[in-house]
Amino acid sequence: MAASPGVQRVSGGPARIGRTVAESRASVVRLMVPTDANFQGNVFGGVILAEVDRVAYVTATRHSGLNCVTASFDRVDFLAPVRLGEVVTFDSRITYAGHTSMEIWVHVQAEELAGGPKIPVGNAFVTMVAVGPDGRPTPIRSLELSMPEERQLFDEGRARMEARRQSRRSSAATRLSTSGENQR
Repeated sequence: MAASPGVQRVSGGPARIGRTVAESRASVVRLMVPTDANFQGNVFGGVILAEVDRVAYVTATRHSGLNCVTASFDRVDFLAPVRLGEVVTFDSRITYAGHTSMEIWVHVQAEELAGGPKIPVGNAFVTMVAVGPDGRPTPIRSLELSMPEERQLFDEGRARMEARRQSRRSSAATRLSTSGENQR
């Protein structure tokens, strides 16, 4: 199947029909209730992270058409507190697709229940990996990029994924050399 004019297909996996960024987007809207908050009325960071993980899962699964697991939270920034009784919107989109993994960006906004401006309260980059029935990583669909912004986010995502790989290699080498020293 040929890509539409203006659409660039970026191969991340097998020759399956690719998906666009828009086709994989997801949003979750959630009211923050007393069990989500501490005694001061601030919502626990873990509650926010759990919803970030869920919406990232939906985006990754929509893109890949496969079950996905969380590999990492690359960066999480809490920009403002979320208060009890606020409505929080979690918007996610795929920014990068590799061979079996995807980077998902989640933007979090809060607003008063009765309405008002949406205030940015956080964002995160989540790496999700598609897995087959055997639980092992499996190739995913290609990502079709149709806008310059999507291409820029893809290139930035590729750079972050490579930095994660380098960091893992470095950490593994350090652990191996440290464990070797401990055996002396």
